[in-house]
Amino acid sequence: MATVTPTRTEPDLSFLLDHTSHVLRTRMSAALAEIGLTARMHCVLEHALEEERTQIQLAEIGGMDKTTMVVTVDALEAAGYAERRPSSKDRRARIIAVTESGAEIAARSTRIVDRVHEEVLGALPEDERAVFVRALNRLAGGLLAEPVECPTPVRRARQRSR
Repeated sequence: MATVTPTRTEPDLSFLLDHTSHVLRTRMSAALAEIGLTARMHCVLEHALEEERTQIQLAEIGGMDKTTMVVTVDALEAAGYAERRPSSKDRRARIIAVTESGAEIAARSTRIVDRVHEEVLGALPEDERAVFVRALNRLAGGLLAEPVECPTPVRRARQRSR
């Protein structure tokens, strides 16, 4: 019995977004490895520099589970880029404070991240770049802002299943 392949009526948006996201993450990972950082380490440093934040707050921003966050902060501490300190706002809480060398490496990693993004957007004609970014922002802030409930949980790419 012959099988009939369904005809697509729309582009495979799931594949396109997943594939390009994966390739961008690998490019970013390779670029940050040049200075001994991971994308998670960069994320923690960048957001810890913005304002006083706890490990839990930084984990939430970076989409990391507790174990991954602990390992990431341990690596940052071992490298001398960050340290756990009591919060100046809440003595019961501990924050992740970026050291002077951490701020320097964060500035370098931000330049790397910007360079990778510039290279990727550079693959598009100049008049399409802003339109593309605006469209992604509209999706990320609109229909694709939050996951919907579903019978089988869908694992985020950067999180391990529990």
